[in-house]
Amino acid sequence: MIASSLATLTSWGRASRAPSVVWSPEDVSDLGGIFRDTPRAHGLIPHAAGRAYGDCALNTEGTALLTTPLARVLRFDPETGAIEVEPGVTFRQLTAEFLPKGWLPPVSPGTGFATIGGAVANDVHGKNHEVAGSFARHVTALDLLTPDGTSRSLGPAQEAALFQATCGGLGLTGIITRIAFTMKRVPGPAVAVRTQRYPDLDTYLAAMDQARDATYCVGWIDGTARGRHLGRGILEFAEPIGAAAGRPPSGRLRVPLDFPAWALSPPTIAAFNELYFRRASAGGRLAAKRYETYFYPLDAIRDWNRIYGARGFHQFQNVVPFETGAAALRELLEVIAATGRASFLAVLKRLGPAEVNAGPLSFPRAGYTLALDFPAGPGIAELYARLVAITLRHGGRIYLAKDDLLDQAGFREMYPRWHEYRDLLQALDPRHRMQSNLSRRLGLRAT
Repeated sequence: MIASSLATLTSWGRASRAPSVVWSPEDVSDLGGIFRDTPRAHGLIPHAAGRAYGDCALNTEGTALLTTPLARVLRFDPETGAIEVEPGVTFRQLTAEFLPKGWLPPVSPGTGFATIGGAVANDVHGKNHEVAGSFARHVTALDLLTPDGTSRSLGPAQEAALFQATCGGLGLTGIITRIAFTMKRVPGPAVAVRTQRYPDLDTYLAAMDQARDATYCVGWIDGTARGRHLGRGILEFAEPIGAAAGRPPSGRLRVPLDFPAWALSPPTIAAFNELYFRRASAGGRLAAKRYETYFYPLDAIRDWNRIYGARGFHQFQNVVPFETGAAALRELLEVIAATGRASFLAVLKRLGPAEVNAGPLSFPRAGYTLALDFPAGPGIAELYARLVAITLRHGGRIYLAKDDLLDQAGFREMYPRWHEYRDLLQALDPRHRMQSNLSRRLGLRAT
């Protein structure tokens, strides 16, 4: 049966503005009448673990379907790594169960608490995009309950247009009930991580570009640095190894309260960034780390988002093509440093080419992707608009999974296949049973 309640749902950054009607199924079989029983005014959106930073899984005054109870591993082949799961299965769950057996999800986002259903809906990428591509590349089949109440089996060669639209489709094509994909075999529970700091943007990007064949690579940028130190940061290159590296993180550390505003003042963030930069050496350091520690560093601190205070935070993540990437990053970092709004969680990675069969709203493309966290408050919308304008001028785009401020004009320029996606939704769901805060904000449903 489906339990129903009123609740205020949250993204990882902040709460929705008003309660939603929340339905929680106990089993996939409970979903039979979900669309018939959903109030039509604001429709329905699947809501999983609440780890999306934006509003793609929020539905103010509408209905949200909690998929986290649907968390069974349905099948696993230990010879090939082929696996079938329900949408509420998390990366943390898969890693805990299968890493001891020598298998990992092929692509992991920045938190193990994200669900596989969410990974498909947002076509997530990880620290290995140039080598492995985005998550959808590894999906071999999906079962999708479409808004007409029909269960349809999809794949790269079966209803391919709907499959592609669902991968990165932000949950609007229907409710995913089964995902089949292929796990990655690994030699052990750890990676050998080389950590090294670089004094400016030019040396940082040169090192990142030279190591583009590394299995994993991720970097931290000091957003407070200026002048000849602009773009200084730390890179971590990692390769799988067979050796052990201690136990998984316990997750016992916890931020017990919302930090006051003064704790995130520019001087405080600048001091933190200086200390963080100095933790790495110019000559580099090699160490073994468990996959959980390398993939999900913030998962070791429960409620870390409370550092941003009661108002929460906004994340800006873009990708700019390699051809103009260095100039774009320099301009972005100069604006951020000049405003004093620097983030202490600034992450820079390389992305490889988009998949040939990527969906209309899939984010990854060849280029540099920069992610920045900003405490919510006065002036952030204006700063965000400036960063969006720079991104557009350099031919880039914003990651919709982490956005709640982009406007329709910017979205349509960044995603030129938007109308293809909207037309597919209209044909699939003419009664607009699938909706979200994001779909209304960006005009993803035909009027």
